[in-house]
Amino acid sequence: MCPGRRPAATMSDVPRDIPAPTEQMIAALIPAPLPRSRPSRPPLPRLPAPRTLADPAEPQLDVSRLDPSGRISTRPLLRLLHWTPGHRLRFDAFEHTITATSSRTGTAISASGLLAIPVAVRHLGRLATGDTVVLLADPAHDLLVIHPARIVARLLTDRLGGADAS
Repeated sequence: MCPGRRPAATMSDVPRDIPAPTEQMIAALIPAPLPRSRPSRPPLPRLPAPRTLADPAEPQLDVSRLDPSGRISTRPLLRLLHWTPGHRLRFDAFEHTITATSSRTGTAISASGLLAIPVAVRHLGRLATGDTVVLLADPAHDLLVIHPARIVARLLTDRLGGADAS
């Protein structure tokens, strides 16, 4: 340290009982807030009228996936057709369409309510494990129609594409 020179002040030299300075806003620099009204909210959309349940006599659709054992789960359609576990079905296949109808002999609906499609019918209908299928139940004709979803998508695309081309 140099003679005649005072040491620099340290934090321990600052008295602790002095209050910290408070900030004051300068009114001239801060403009007064503008009065703002809240924007009005748009009206809520009207809800559609409640739908009644579908007519049980009308055909209904469902979508399912074929499991590794060749079964599909479509309990709502089976209930609509009044096909309970143990109910026997006859399967027919033509190109990509599989149909199931009630029969005295044939494949029974499993106790768990799953519909097992016989392997020969799956091959004729060109279904493979994991395929998504679209099912149509027609209670008036005691009929279940099964299509691979890819075929239904192609048919719809062709139909919609054909409408644009004309």
